[in-house]
Amino acid sequence: MSRITGTLRRWVRGGPEKDVARSDAVVTKAGSRAEWAAALGEDELTAELAALRRDADETPDAGARPFPSDDVLTDFLALAREAADRSISLRPFDVQLLGALRLMAGNVVEMATGEGKTLSGAIAAAAFALDGRHVHVISVNDYLAHRDAEWMGPLYTRLGVTVGSVEATSSPDERRAAYAADVTYGSVSEIGFDVLRDRLATSVDELVSPEPQVALVDEADSVMVDEALVPLVIAGSVSGTGPSPLINKIVRALRPHAHHRSDADERNVHLTDAGARAVESALGGIDLYAAENLGLLTQVNVALHAHVLLQRDVHYLVRDGKVALINASRGRVAHLQRWPDGLQSAVESKEGLALSESGEVLDTITVQGLLGRYPTLCGMTGTATAAAEQLRTHFRLEVATVPPNAPTVRSDEPDRVYDTPENKEDALVAHVQATHEAGQPVLVGTLDVAESERLAAALTAAGVDCVVLNAKNDAEEAGIVAEAGAPGAVVVSTQMAGRGTDIRLGGSAETDRDAVVEAGGLCVIGSGKHTSSRLDDQLRGRAGRQGDPGRTVFFTSVRDDLVTTNTPDAEPVPSQATDGKLTTPRAARIVEHAQKVAEAALEEVHRNTWRYNQLIETQRAILDTRRDDVLRTDRAARDLEVACPDRWAELAQELDGTVLEEVARTITLHHLDRQWAEHLAFLADLRESIHLRALSRQNPLDEFHRAMIPAFTELSEQVGVLSAETLTTATITDAGVDLELEGLSRPTATWTYMVHDNPFGTEIARAAAAVLGSSRRRNR
Repeated sequence: MSRITGTLRRWVRGGPEKDVARSDAVVTKAGSRAEWAAALGEDELTAELAALRRDADETPDAGARPFPSDDVLTDFLALAREAADRSISLRPFDVQLLGALRLMAGNVVEMATGEGKTLSGAIAAAAFALDGRHVHVISVNDYLAHRDAEWMGPLYTRLGVTVGSVEATSSPDERRAAYAADVTYGSVSEIGFDVLRDRLATSVDELVSPEPQVALVDEADSVMVDEALVPLVIAGSVSGTGPSPLINKIVRALRPHAHHRSDADERNVHLTDAGARAVESALGGIDLYAAENLGLLTQVNVALHAHVLLQRDVHYLVRDGKVALINASRGRVAHLQRWPDGLQSAVESKEGLALSESGEVLDTITVQGLLGRYPTLCGMTGTATAAAEQLRTHFRLEVATVPPNAPTVRSDEPDRVYDTPENKEDALVAHVQATHEAGQPVLVGTLDVAESERLAAALTAAGVDCVVLNAKNDAEEAGIVAEAGAPGAVVVSTQMAGRGTDIRLGGSAETDRDAVVEAGGLCVIGSGKHTSSRLDDQLRGRAGRQGDPGRTVFFTSVRDDLVTTNTPDAEPVPSQATDGKLTTPRAARIVEHAQKVAEAALEEVHRNTWRYNQLIETQRAILDTRRDDVLRTDRAARDLEVACPDRWAELAQELDGTVLEEVARTITLHHLDRQWAEHLAFLADLRESIHLRALSRQNPLDEFHRAMIPAFTELSEQVGVLSAETLTTATITDAGVDLELEGLSRPTATWTYMVHDNPFGTEIARAAAAVLGSSRRRNR
């Protein structure tokens, strides 16, 4: 139904295609102005660009105002093309200008790999800036943010636009300077963490992040779909906690099938009756399912998940004595990410590592919530079409497809399907060997770190020298990718090679390009289908850049995890070939169907999770308005004067009005922040237990909302009550109020991280499932 309504909506509106056609006409007109722009001297070019700039105060809402007329855009594009040619020696193609226009129009632009999205994004960002709007260009990591800001810097300068970037190592002053620029580049995490830190500021001077106006998101599908619901967290430090050493020892001794069983999709694991008895005996003969032992049961289940379902080199690495999570959609180490504290500690304990610092959550925001703050939002990526419905549903954004500058001549071969993973890998190795011997460079895309290393070992054994690129050596990515197009090069990589980088035929040696073109260009080989077709398309897009030759092929098996997890009941397909190859159409359809089931499941998770987060984001926005009012005005003083008239009059006789106003502000901000942290803790506990309501046929989401609304109302009331109480009892002098003396100190340290969404459900939900399962088994 959603596809039908989406089609009707696009038909009524005329669709993005109609808008692209209009933009194409503007680009054509800009081309006719090329001679005019080229004839301008430096001072004249500067003057023309300066004449286009609009002051931010010209309209009341600079964040969402309409864009200038087509005539103004025509002149701007002609000037921007000339400025790019003069400043960075890149003359934008028509399609790059078209991409910039659709970004300005608020679309997510799909441009093929190697088509120059970075330049299109810079031109669009400069246009927004000249229109009087501050722009945040949001990337997936610090490296790309810094690289693009530096690379495009001369162009921005030539256009009369200032640019800066924020990175993890940036100081508060450096961040303020970067945000003061017209255009600011930064990773989604750093920009989000700045928002969270500002929410704890106790004076205006501490603020770093400006009012959001325009966000231009690079690799938009990765940020806005794959990581949309990743929570960014700021926490106050406490000691790490998790399953006790005894629990880990007991769980480590449990045997598969006899003591625990996993679901077919390997997303849940539970104790068998024998397993429950073994655990109860090891813990001194307790009843593990008694109400008073719910905490122990949760520890057992968390430890089970860590030991059974989370695999080293698939879900995480151990690096420098620490657990490093792997981002499944990109194959990189997920820097700053961690699982919820119990599961994180369980994995650390499993690996015999010191437990990392945990913390009380002081505030949190999801990536989707962060981007929702911007009145104007747009993005660019090479694979937006497959995510079009999600982008429309969750961000109300349309996808505009920009054609390549040169026709794509890449050959995408049909998938090669085999009966078993072993036969598939044997065939893949043989294919790589033959392609390598022909002098054609090969990029093998794998699904995880363990597979990349296994295939690399098999290739080495077959006499093929190869380079492995995965989360273990992601720091070497740029150098490896630079040589991936050299004659005969073989790179075995997880899903990470080249998001934001190009694989050039011939590698770094320009003289080798002709030899590689003659050999057929880059050959991209997939070792299996991903859970999302977008990731497959990203891998394919590494070949055939800018009209280059190339070919792609995927090797799959009807016994791959994708198939067995998502279509476990699919009938086996026998092979008549000695190498296990399956040539019947049904085999390919099984794999295709499994991928569609996986995509649907991921979208359902996204939709349901956002329903839980949406009201939390709304409540935080209400609190933000109140907090900002307290921070910037005398609201706290006015409120407390009404709440405690006698105490206020007494203090007003002893203290200067400015001091008293600051005292009121300090007290109120403390209780606002404290109550919000406690509200988040309440919601976390509620979310953990809300699924138990389903046992009485109640809708968990409805019950969650029904409980959190009065809790937020109580929060607001408590801030006033507690603030008045503190004003009445605290010792207040000319130096202000010392909250530490009142036992109301703020955390001595705060730190930020991203919570890796727990794919196995909440801990209590798992515990409840175990209780129900055990109850059913015992009642048989």
